[in-house]
Amino acid sequence: MTATMTDTPPPAAPKADTGPQRSGRSAGQILMIVAGALLLVAAVRVITGADQLTSAGQVGAALGLAVPIGLAGLAGLWSERSGVVNIGLEGMMILGTFGAGWVGWQSSPWLGLLCGVGFGVLGGLVHAVATITFGVDHIVSGVAVNLLALGTTQYLAKLFFSEGKAADAGGNPKQSPPADPLGHITVPGLSNGLESLQKHHWFLISDLAGILGGLVTDVSVVTVLAALLFVGSWWLLWRTPFGLRLRSCGENPVAAESLGVNVYRYKYMAVAVSGGLAGLGGAFLALVTSHIYLEGQTGGRGYIGLAAMIFGNWRPGGLAMGAGLFGYSDALQLRNGGVTVHALLLLLVVLLAVLAAWKLYRKAHWQGAISLFVAALVLVWYLLTDEVPSDFVGATPYVVTLLVLSLSAQRLRMPKADGMRYRKGQGK
Repeated sequence: MTATMTDTPPPAAPKADTGPQRSGRSAGQILMIVAGALLLVAAVRVITGADQLTSAGQVGAALGLAVPIGLAGLAGLWSERSGVVNIGLEGMMILGTFGAGWVGWQSSPWLGLLCGVGFGVLGGLVHAVATITFGVDHIVSGVAVNLLALGTTQYLAKLFFSEGKAADAGGNPKQSPPADPLGHITVPGLSNGLESLQKHHWFLISDLAGILGGLVTDVSVVTVLAALLFVGSWWLLWRTPFGLRLRSCGENPVAAESLGVNVYRYKYMAVAVSGGLAGLGGAFLALVTSHIYLEGQTGGRGYIGLAAMIFGNWRPGGLAMGAGLFGYSDALQLRNGGVTVHALLLLLVVLLAVLAAWKLYRKAHWQGAISLFVAALVLVWYLLTDEVPSDFVGATPYVVTLLVLSLSAQRLRMPKADGMRYRKGQGK
C-alpha cells in the first residue's frame, strides 16, 4: 500500500537528539528579552502609577489563572507531538471538573483530584479510539468529545446533585456541594520580606519583589505539581528514548514504524496522558479555584490552552510563557481592571513602535506603517481617557490571544504529521 501526500509525509528515519534543541533563540537571548520586558513594565508602572501591574496579588492571581490554561496546553502538546490534534481539550477539562467535584465533596479532595484526572483520561481514550483506530477526522472527533462531555456532565449533575444528601449539602442541577480545600504553600520570612520591599514602590526592585512574592505566597500544591509536570514533560519528551519515539510518531509515523516503533501504542499513550492533564486542569478549577463543580466553569480555557501551545511552538517553555501571559491578562479583571488595562495601553504603544521600527528596518514598509498607525491610535486612546470600559476589560484575555497568535504565526513549526490519518503498514 503506497502512502499519499494527504495521509502522511514521505518516509525518513527519525534522528536522535544530539544535544539541546533550539527554537531560534539561545538562553541568553531569552533572558535578555525577559529582562527588557521587566524593565519596560517597571517603567510603565512608575509613569502611570498603576502599582497593580507587578503587585504580589496580581502575580498570584495570574498564576492561579494560568495553571488550568497551562495544563490544557501541555495536554495538547502531548497529543499533537504524537500526531493527534486534540480539539477536545475543553470537553476533557469539563469531565475533569465534574469528576473532581463529584468525588471531592463526598470524600477527600485528593481523591477528587485523581478522579478528575481519570475522567479526563476517559475522554482522551474516546478521542484516541475515534482518531487512531477508526480514522475519524481529528477536528470532528474533538468537537464530538466537547459536545458529549458537556451533555453527559449536565445530565449527571442533575442526577447526582439535585436531590438527597447532595441537595442538603448545597448541591443543585448546576453545581456540586462544596469540597474541602487543598493545601497551600507560603515561604515564611521570604514572603513578608518581599511584601515589605514591594510597598516602597522602588523602580525595578519593588517590581521584582512583587513578582517573586506572588510566586511564594499562598501557592496551591497543585500549582507546584503543575510546574513539576512541565519540567517532567520536557525531560521525558526531549531527553529520553521514549520521547524520541513518541515525537517521531508525530513527525513521520511511517519511518518510525520501519524502525520498529509501535505507532498505535505511542499515540494511544500520548492521547491518554493528554486527557489526564486536561482533566487535572479541570480538577484545578473545581477544587482550587472554586471548591465546587460548576456548570460552564471551564469558560473556554481548553481553547485558550491550545492557543498557548501554538504560541509556544509546541514546546513546554514557550507554552508556559503563553499560559502566564493569558493568565496575567485574565487576572486584570479581578484587580482594578479598568485602570490597570489603561496603563497597559502605554505598554502596547511602545511594543507597537518597536515592532514598526523592526519592520521598517527589514524593509517591510507596509507592515511597519500599519504598526505605526495602530500605535498612534492606541496612544490617542490612552491620552484622551483615564480608564478602559469594563466590557473591554472582560474581553482582554481573548484580545491578547488573538494578538499573540497573529504576531507569532510566522515562526511556528507544527509536527509534520500532526492531524494526518495513519494506518499500520501504510509505508509498505
